Amino acid sequence: MSAGDDILLRVEGRVGHATLNRPRALNALSYDMAMALEKALDDWRDDPAVDMVLIDAEGDKAFCAGGDINALYSTGKTGNLDYARTFWADEYRLNAKIAAFPKPYVALMDGIVMGGGVGVSAHGSHRIVTERTMLAMPECGIGLIPDVGGTWLLARAPSRIGEYLGLTGTRIGAADAIHAGFADTFVPSDRLEALKARLVTTADASSIAAFAAEPPEGELALIENGIGAAFSSPSVPDIAGALGKMDAEWAGKAVKAIDRGSPISLACTLEMVRAAREDASVAESLKREYRFVSRCMEDGDFIEGVRAAIIDKDRNPAFAGARKEMPAERVAQMLAPPPGGDIEIPV
Repeated sequence: MSAGDDILLRVEGRVGHATLNRPRALNALSYDMAMALEKALDDWRDDPAVDMVLIDAEGDKAFCAGGDINALYSTGKTGNLDYARTFWADEYRLNAKIAAFPKPYVALMDGIVMGGGVGVSAHGSHRIVTERTMLAMPECGIGLIPDVGGTWLLARAPSRIGEYLGLTGTRIGAADAIHAGFADTFVPSDRLEALKARLVTTADASSIAAFAAEPPEGELALIENGIGAAFSSPSVPDIAGALGKMDAEWAGKAVKAIDRGSPISLACTLEMVRAAREDASVAESLKREYRFVSRCMEDGDFIEGVRAAIIDKDRNPAFAGARKEMPAERVAQMLAPPPGGDIEIPV
């Protein structure tokens, strides 16, 4: 298979320009798209005629709504676990390459940004959001965890915002994406074309500042103290209990979101975000994330979570109650080195 027209890769001036081109699928990232982007990045990294990388997407609804979950589900459902493991391992190496890319990597995060979309944007050096940006890491709802280096990013958010976003999958806009450390700069969407033209002409990332503005007010800074009080609790049930005692609309929504999540995904996400605070590089977090995803079809809730959310769309997955205490041994088993050892990710 080939990525074909699903991702457009070209050099314009001194800029390597990648455009995700599946707008009808909300620019969902397929395996072939990820591998085509990786090859282009390798070429552009070593090409003295390329000074910058720019990644954007077709359409104004989504930058990238995540990885191609349907392909992962359909192969996993037939018992083919190798496809998903290869997808995740190779995708994670791409994420690490983006984080370590030696040239400016400018991501225009316009529209929906979730899962795999976070992985190909939020590790870049220059991350731009608009008034249309809607970012989330909702993986616990489908039996996954905030992967693609998501635990690394969440661990670096202020206070306990990382635990909050990771466990609840809360959708955030531009100001909150910047506050949480997933983005750097707000540019109104009606300035994007002019910004792209300037970048292609100059290959100068400092020119972004001329197009920047103040984003509409967010919410995270206003509720940060409450988030810190609740999400510093030692376990998922304790966090839910603390939220239940708060007389605040956001806390009530957070409890409901946690109740909808996969218990093993929630428990592992909490463990992984906290462990990632001690990681020296995103590569360490990605290796830990792979430990979970390599097991999530056989020993986790991924197949059932995707069935309920995406395939049958009944929104009624057969998860155990989300407030159930997950034994530490079960979490440790999901996060132990996989058979064959950890994946290799260059630092």
